[in-house]
Amino acid sequence: MAEDDDFKRTIVYGESAISYIKRNSLPAYPKSYELWYTYSSGYNHGLNRAVNEILRHKGNISSEDMQQLYSKYLSPTRLGDRLNDVGSKVSKEVEGLIDSLKHSVNAASDYGLSLRKATNILPELQDPKKLEAFITMMVHATREAMVSNSKLEAQLMESKRQFEVLQTNLEAIRYESLTDELTTLGNRKHFDTALDQSIAQADHTGEPMALLLTDIDHFKRFNDTYGHQTGDQVLRLVALTTKQSVKPHDVPCRYGGEEFAIILPRSSLAEAHDVAEKIRSSVMSKELLKRSTGENLGRITVSIGISMYSRGDTAHGLVARADEALYTAKRNGRNLVVTEKDLRERTEVA
Repeated sequence: MAEDDDFKRTIVYGESAISYIKRNSLPAYPKSYELWYTYSSGYNHGLNRAVNEILRHKGNISSEDMQQLYSKYLSPTRLGDRLNDVGSKVSKEVEGLIDSLKHSVNAASDYGLSLRKATNILPELQDPKKLEAFITMMVHATREAMVSNSKLEAQLMESKRQFEVLQTNLEAIRYESLTDELTTLGNRKHFDTALDQSIAQADHTGEPMALLLTDIDHFKRFNDTYGHQTGDQVLRLVALTTKQSVKPHDVPCRYGGEEFAIILPRSSLAEAHDVAEKIRSSVMSKELLKRSTGENLGRITVSIGISMYSRGDTAHGLVARADEALYTAKRNGRNLVVTEKDLRERTEVA
């Protein structure tokens, strides 16, 4: 069953993490375990790349290295710090804009007062010299108002530019928080949110919705034989093939480790099966070459399980049925697509 497979896989990651801690003579703090567990699973590409680089140059990871790696790649406050930085810049820009608006309002008020005075005294100005002085004063007041308006306009344009930059930064942070770095697919957080939204949409419209769960066959053996870097290459290959096989409104994500999930809104069972078969056959058709040596590593295959949304379904139920179909495919020889309908039919026959 799926839970048994998860148990075996996670135990392997845990044992690997402990071995790395011992090998580098590091304190077995929870942070140490989290870092090396994540490294062993290969889920955080940036972390693995940084660790491999340090090991290549120094041969081991020190406590200081580990702390820096954790802060950069795993700390839960990492994105929060970046958001705080953007928030501070927004506050500073708003304060500057408010100051400019206050200055402009004061200048406009002074100019209005000058105009009201002019309205009162203009009929009394018979002396040419007094009239000339009055006109000079009004020209000066008008120029000051124009300068103030120009400054405000420039400040507004600069603030607009700054806000556009900050918006871009926020979008980048949001993208990073929802994207798996290695595969550039959506991450687990993105999947959970998108699945809830897709279920709500399907419930509202009555349209069909499918969920695919994909697992790379014998990935651990492949990873252990050829190393993490080649394993990462396999993950990217499957991710790219998945991207190329789905429609723009579909949501492909890295579900965890070597598992992928694809949400297919407005898709029937037959359409979902076609997508799954396209992914399966496309992955199998590609020969894998080791970049460093050009060695032909053969082909890889994937197993895929499919579930369909039913009225009143939950995300948990939908995932559980796709998971059951996936592991039925793996138990029956791998490199297969199995749907929950197939499971029902087999149960009825039995």
